[in-house]
Amino acid sequence: MNRRALRLSPVLAAVVLAGCASVAPDGLRSAVDRHTASRLPADSQLPSTDSRTQPTTEAQIAQWLSQPVDADTAVRIALLRSPSLQAQLAQLARQDAQRAQALTLFNPTLTLGRFVNGHEREIERQLSVNLVQLITLPWRSRWQGWQLEQATLTAAQQVLLHAADTRRAWLRAVAAQQSLQAAERMHEAAAAGGELARRMALVGNFSKLDQAQELRVQHDTAAQLARARLNAALEREQLARLMGLWGPQADFALPDSLPPLPKAETLHTGADAEATALRERLDVRALRRELDTTADRHGFARVGALFGDIGASYSRNTTTDRATRHDEVTRGWELELPLPLFDWGGVAAAGARAQLQHRSAQLRNAALQARSEARTSWLRYRTAWDLAQQQRGEVLPLAQQMQEEAVYRYNGMFISTWQLLAQARATTQAVATATEAQRDFWLADVDLQLALYSTSPGAGAASLSTPATPSEPPAQGH
Repeated sequence: MNRRALRLSPVLAAVVLAGCASVAPDGLRSAVDRHTASRLPADSQLPSTDSRTQPTTEAQIAQWLSQPVDADTAVRIALLRSPSLQAQLAQLARQDAQRAQALTLFNPTLTLGRFVNGHEREIERQLSVNLVQLITLPWRSRWQGWQLEQATLTAAQQVLLHAADTRRAWLRAVAAQQSLQAAERMHEAAAAGGELARRMALVGNFSKLDQAQELRVQHDTAAQLARARLNAALEREQLARLMGLWGPQADFALPDSLPPLPKAETLHTGADAEATALRERLDVRALRRELDTTADRHGFARVGALFGDIGASYSRNTTTDRATRHDEVTRGWELELPLPLFDWGGVAAAGARAQLQHRSAQLRNAALQARSEARTSWLRYRTAWDLAQQQRGEVLPLAQQMQEEAVYRYNGMFISTWQLLAQARATTQAVATATEAQRDFWLADVDLQLALYSTSPGAGAASLSTPATPSEPPAQGH
């Protein structure tokens, strides 16, 4: 009895594995959260599949929108409301369901037959199962688990990419709002100069050439103001789209200015940027897991091509003599084995070997790209900070000093009103340039975080393709 149980133990283990294949109730959102939680703002949540939590979520979003929306709040709302992100997470749940389906054993086939001649009646009963699917279930379970881990890493990349896109949109929207304020001040100064020139020309104290020059400046600043208004509206609309907002909710308020520049001692160092990218980047980890899966399946390729259709069946046939009513029962089993007369699995093995080389080359290329992007992103980050610090710490104070000196000279009647207005426009332009430099630094910071911990800074969520489900061993024969 013990020997018989020992012989049946592999079959029982396979049946248990098939019974354990189930779908994650949260659509693997908790698995994605483990990869992204440390790279997202505190208290960030992914959209839930439970409709009962929807009223609470909407109430929380309404509370956030009642105040000026900072960058972290914009990311939190985008994670909860973005339809594109919800579609990506639904795709991950679908892959989890496909995994569970692939690990579920095919139903056995029951064949019934009834045959009658002049003397006998025969009834056939046959139960067939696919042995290869049953025997390879532990290996397929491991492969499917690795593939799902790869899909989870890919979904985590998409979450971080969406958060990064939202943060970039927020930075551009706030910077565009500041630039609009600067353009309004420049236009006000130019309009004041144009009006003064018009009045002085009317009384004959100003030449037509000088008046035309002031009017040209006024028209130039008016065009700049129109472009600034358009840019601010477009950047704000882009942010609202990424946050999943429309209607009255799209009228949210933004802070008046960008975050201040960090101190020099708190900046990221480039000493271990390459090592961090190779260790932490999710795209490299996903490709490494894909290579592991391909390598593990490589040895099975030839065997699967040769013996993928092995089937077993049990028969119980009853033959009845119609004259004597005597029944004769025949029992037995059948084993179906494919004969490798034409296909010895060489083609399948060559294809698996080429696929392994392809995955290996992909991983090496991703590692090379991660190293390069870590270096270049850090260089852009550091240079952007230096330029922004120069604008804020040197250029802008110098422009303000020149503005104060111009006011003193104007009060002493050493310069004209138009010179004072020109200096006011130059000072306002310096403020706008400093704002752009500050925006560029924070954009470079977002790119650096992606290059070190997630994926390529130039990647988009839509460009990340979902890995295809690897083909299973043939299981049609019985």
